[in-house]
Amino acid sequence: MTDRQNRPGQKTGSGAPMTAQEAAMDRRERLRRLAMETVDLSKDPYLLRNHLGTYECKLCLTLHTNEGSYLAHTQGKKHQVNLARRAAKDAMVGVPAPIPGEGDGPYGAQGLHKKSVAPRIGRPGYRVTKQRDPMTYQKSLLFEVDYPEIDTKVTTTPLYRIMSCYEQRVEEPNRDYQYLLIAAEPYETISFKIPNLDIDRNPEKLYQRWDPITKHYMLQLCFNERGEKQLPALAGKAGHFDPIGVRG
Repeated sequence: MTDRQNRPGQKTGSGAPMTAQEAAMDRRERLRRLAMETVDLSKDPYLLRNHLGTYECKLCLTLHTNEGSYLAHTQGKKHQVNLARRAAKDAMVGVPAPIPGEGDGPYGAQGLHKKSVAPRIGRPGYRVTKQRDPMTYQKSLLFEVDYPEIDTKVTTTPLYRIMSCYEQRVEEPNRDYQYLLIAAEPYETISFKIPNLDIDRNPEKLYQRWDPITKHYMLQLCFNERGEKQLPALAGKAGHFDPIGVRG
């Protein structure tokens, strides 16, 4: 019979040593309990409860059976890395990151800015033009918006943001499309449904211009077509080799 009380590395009566799997499970449970005590899920901009009663992380596109599972996910490496990537992306386009707890703020469904008490004066006038580069045949969209009554005390220029189909709650998510949001106080935020293609971040292709005199805003988005990246060349036919035993 195995002597379990006098095994090395443990005290008498403490039971068998904890395995690595059990230690990982214990750590996740402790993180979950800690998060449940300190995190208010009602202020999490990335938590979505679907019609099946399960929970989705709109940032990582993961599915969770309960709040505890979602909270454990938020403490993990994948969620933290995606948070950092999102913050870096928003900083690159000059848009502040979502503020937890702001809900449907004036800059879209994720509350990109603190909600203002100023009344809305309706939607601005806009025009969208489809374009195509005659040399490269690259497709692009040119957005022109007029903000004659923009409140420069709140924002000096209009702001824009690209939002995935999973972040909005107006339509059923469709992975073929993404959304462009343009906002300026005290106007309502306007949204455009655009193809879910990779946006060319080249400064010569992605540019915006704001005229403070005419209060005219322009934004151009150029798209990279799917499959545009060239695949590596296939290996040629294998040359003739002598059998291994024959080689000198």
